[in-house]
Amino acid sequence: VQFVESGGGLVQPGGSLRLSCEVSGFSLEGYPVAWFRQALGEEREGVLCMSLNGNTTYYADSVKGRFTVSADGAKNTVYLQMNHLKPEDTAVYYCAKPTLCGSLFHSWGYETWGRGTQVTISS
Repeated sequence: VQFVESGGGLVQPGGSLRLSCEVSGFSLEGYPVAWFRQALGEEREGVLCMSLNGNTTYYADSVKGRFTVSADGAKNTVYLQMNHLKPEDTAVYYCAKPTLCGSLFHSWGYETWGRGTQVTISS
């Protein structure tokens, strides 16, 4: 199983970014996918978990209404659209296979994840 994240960069507050996660080793149709982030010197924070087939997505309160996940089954790629970005969104963002997907997905941990992509929100 492999995740390759891309799309990070430097954006001003209020701006947008779209991250991509190319998945290999399993089909998005059969497994959930999550995003988590880690700011420098901070603990990991779960961002969202998308259930298998994308039927249900659990978002962290800190990103609800601003971030949206989508998937392209043909490309086996997951996208994270991030709008109205804030300085506190600055972190390395990781795509991952969660142990379980539910409202407590972050507490249940992750089985594997990619190398991440840096997102920096600054003026």
